[in-house]
Amino acid sequence: MSRSHLRTVRDHIRWAVSQFHREGLFFGHGTENAWDDARQLVLGALHLPWEVADAYLDCRLEEDEIEHLRDLLRRRIEERIPTAYLVGEAMFCGLPFLVDERVLVPRSPIAELIAEQFQPWLPKQPARILDLCTGSGCIGIACAYAFEQAEVVLADISFEALEVANQNIERHGLEERVYTVQGDGYDGLPGQRFDLIVSNPPYVDAEDFAGMPAEYQHEPALGLACGDDGLDLVRRLLAQAADHLSEHGVLVIEVGNSQVHVEALYPEVDFTWLDFEQGGHGVFLLAASQCREHQALFKTRLRP
Repeated sequence: MSRSHLRTVRDHIRWAVSQFHREGLFFGHGTENAWDDARQLVLGALHLPWEVADAYLDCRLEEDEIEHLRDLLRRRIEERIPTAYLVGEAMFCGLPFLVDERVLVPRSPIAELIAEQFQPWLPKQPARILDLCTGSGCIGIACAYAFEQAEVVLADISFEALEVANQNIERHGLEERVYTVQGDGYDGLPGQRFDLIVSNPPYVDAEDFAGMPAEYQHEPALGLACGDDGLDLVRRLLAQAADHLSEHGVLVIEVGNSQVHVEALYPEVDFTWLDFEQGGHGVFLLAASQCREHQALFKTRLRP
């Protein structure tokens, strides 16, 4: 990277795009192409907002800023570290979240459901919401913005992930109605019921996990892989859902490419598979009545 030619913000974004293409980087952690990834990295490293005025792009950088960018761009290319980890922040539902390698990078299509307040499936405003397998807390915290009167519980098995989630709760000033619970699945929530349970659990099957791009190796495996068919945890979440939903509650779970395994495992169940205008797939919805109706079936499909 030549000191004499790369001087402005725009220079560094352009150079990064070219290098990202040349090196064959993967884009799937909040961005979908080299331009957005480069822009996120350069602007984030310089503490500039995504919607920065165009005039800023032609500002010349100080030498220490150029050195900092040089290091981050090198790490993105050579080590395949996702950009969100390099800048320590990711956007979800238009909100900023602190992220590092203790949690997955936020990218769930569930963001679109939150923006629409889960309509038309929620019969009324939820009083209690559970974000199960919360990671950074992005889904639950975004739900707290969407439903301003709701109490929101962020649950995860990982103490390290919950440290990040608690930082995000504090960052967004939601300590009075959003809190974390540690536990495996519903284990930390005995007797508790919710009007809305949302979960983006680990669901990657063994075949997909083995073939994932290098960028995913920086994310916690605990948040990605979950057995041969990816459903080891999803089986348990379904089997116990009826015990934690209110009478007219709703369950939403993302399973991505493991949708085919869900449909094969539970052919008797009429899952509602949701469509997304902004991309994404493999998210199903069940009403509490369906969870109660099929609870015995769900329990028979648990792994021994």
